[in-house]
Amino acid sequence: MKEFFEGMSTFEQAYWIIAILGSIIFLVIFALTFIGASDVDMEADISDVDADDGGVGFQFFTFKNVIAFFTIFGWTGILCIDNELSTIVTIVISSFAGLLMMILTSLLFFWMHKMAESGTLKIKNAIGVIGEVYLPVGANRSSIGKIQIKVQGSLRELEAVTDSEEVLSTSTLVKVVEIISSELLLVEKLSN
Repeated sequence: MKEFFEGMSTFEQAYWIIAILGSIIFLVIFALTFIGASDVDMEADISDVDADDGGVGFQFFTFKNVIAFFTIFGWTGILCIDNELSTIVTIVISSFAGLLMMILTSLLFFWMHKMAESGTLKIKNAIGVIGEVYLPVGANRSSIGKIQIKVQGSLRELEAVTDSEEVLSTSTLVKVVEIISSELLLVEKLSN
């Protein structure tokens, strides 16, 4: 390996080191993704959390994206040097290629995140929805019942309690007034 680097300029050596290290780390991340260990989260996020969707949303500066940048930056730089381009042109082209790869990687993970969450129930969407009691709901939160409501386009069966003085029996129409927890709703009898 020493002989390989001896005939190179410092500029070319730097690109080779960046390309090799970036590729090794990229292959490790790639392998971890396939064995399911990518959720160990090597994400060094600098972006803000999107409170609206409860998730992270679009992330540009992540560990994976930075590794993708340096991997493509290094290999593109080596190609530019092999084609005898000037130092400035090499830096510009390799930086552009690295940034392009970073953007593509960000978009890929953003798209995958959106695909994974598209079927997830966002319980806050149940507030104000009218439904029907499926299993009786005890008065004054004495027992948990179940209601059927249409949330996010599909009929759902969710647990509910009420502050009402009367038991809400099966087939009673109710309105969701509050989210108590991720799986429990507070409902009230719908006024006629």
